Amino acid sequence: MEEVREYRALFAVDIVGSSGRGDVALEQIRQVLSAALHASFTRGGVDWDDCLRHDLGDGMRVVAPAGTPETSLIHPLVHELTERLRAHNLLAGKPTRIRLRMALHAGSVQVGRDGTVSGRPLEVLARLLDAEPVRAALAQAPDATTALLVSEHFHETAVCQGRPGIDPAAFRRVDVREKEFTGSAWLHVPAYGGAPQATGSAPDRTAPDAGVPAGNTKVISKASGHGVIYALGNGTMNIGGKSGKK
Repeated sequence: MEEVREYRALFAVDIVGSSGRGDVALEQIRQVLSAALHASFTRGGVDWDDCLRHDLGDGMRVVAPAGTPETSLIHPLVHELTERLRAHNLLAGKPTRIRLRMALHAGSVQVGRDGTVSGRPLEVLARLLDAEPVRAALAQAPDATTALLVSEHFHETAVCQGRPGIDPAAFRRVDVREKEFTGSAWLHVPAYGGAPQATGSAPDRTAPDAGVPAGNTKVISKASGHGVIYALGNGTMNIGGKSGKK
């Protein structure tokens, strides 16, 4: 099967505490999540039907169409998705409430004609989604609906520029060590009624915004991203051959 190499923005979500809810509840929350993702991508100007999607069972990995501005996967998408799930949770019973870990990365991947995607950036995305800092952020903030971890590269190209709708001060740098992945990433917990204390992997204290609580966000105005995606920039992430914790 012929494959082409393309630079793509990558997004993944995982439902917190999905096990033990039973098949009926899990199917309901999967349907709610799928509908919320569809609506949020559309709201952000990203064609859901043109995305390459992979069902993770209790989550989803989404590969955005080539040329999608990385900024559009943060704002309004992340904030839209958070608000939709928050509204769902207000009326849902405990078995069908949804809290999400989210991860964002971008890089050059192999795209097959059948829609399959492979490559090292997907490994990085998976490690970010499972990383301790994003898990700890939600554990410490029971009122938070979502928590997002973005790669160093994604932060450099889409966050730190301070584009309208994206507040760099709302992201806190953390260290990530997951299996063969070691690097830095940036944690964001969309606004909620409290601010968690930092635990687990410590932030880099040399970073200008180190020590800012992950939940310390402010209301952000509506905006849409413009521009094109550029080649993979220099970051501090690396993938080695030695495994870390499981």
